[in-house]
Amino acid sequence: MYRTLCALLLVLAAAALAFAQTQRGPMTTVPPDVVKDLAPTGKLRAAINLGNPVLAQKGPGGEPRGVTVDLANELARRSGLVLELVPFDAAGKVFEALKAGAWDIAFLAIEPVRAAEIAFTEPYVIIEGVYMVPKESALQTVAEVDRAGTRIAVNKGSAYDLFLTRTIKNATIVRGESGVDLFVKDKLEVAAGVKQPLVAYAKTNPNVRIMDGRFMEIRQAMGTPQGRNAAAGYLRTFVEEMKASGFVADALKRSNQPDATVAPAATH
Repeated sequence: MYRTLCALLLVLAAAALAFAQTQRGPMTTVPPDVVKDLAPTGKLRAAINLGNPVLAQKGPGGEPRGVTVDLANELARRSGLVLELVPFDAAGKVFEALKAGAWDIAFLAIEPVRAAEIAFTEPYVIIEGVYMVPKESALQTVAEVDRAGTRIAVNKGSAYDLFLTRTIKNATIVRGESGVDLFVKDKLEVAAGVKQPLVAYAKTNPNVRIMDGRFMEIRQAMGTPQGRNAAAGYLRTFVEEMKASGFVADALKRSNQPDATVAPAATH
């Protein structure tokens, strides 16, 4: 009888806890001030850049998936917030949408221009920026690209656009919605971009080749609008845990991105 009574009490306690959670929302270990800072509207709006296939891809039904979607879902789960994915087709458009307050967290490469308005974590993934050229191009090394008469096609507002704008001295940067399309249409000398999609393109196009070496290291991080200090501090800790636990590595494998490198742990 005693055991039956104890079992009944445990069932009632569990039911009461479940009912309380439905009234108050999911339990969370994230401090209330952080939750409020992460999602002032009450909903966690995560910008997803579908223009970078290393970070996000479209599923069979067109839904976003990939490492950034997995990270956004895990953050929402921990904070007890409803997640809203806000898809974009280019990183530059994600940054532009910040002015309109369209998102609460984003997944972008760390760049000084962006860092003035976005509080970044340390990177969670490192990818490479490489050059693609016509197969018969005389250009052989990365260093040779920066010379007068060379036109470099880039995706407008991308991390490599911002980087090359700062560092290229002699070549000309040509910007468009699709750098590869510009490269092909206008018969430009070079296309710059993220390594994985350019390599995939070159495999199916025998008239182009990928140059050896990289022109930059693209440090992909999470970010939130500047001024949200509580949220920014939590995101930094969150990203480090996601790297150390193997979460990021597993998410990359699930999304078939084995060539992407998990960033090392922060040193400070």
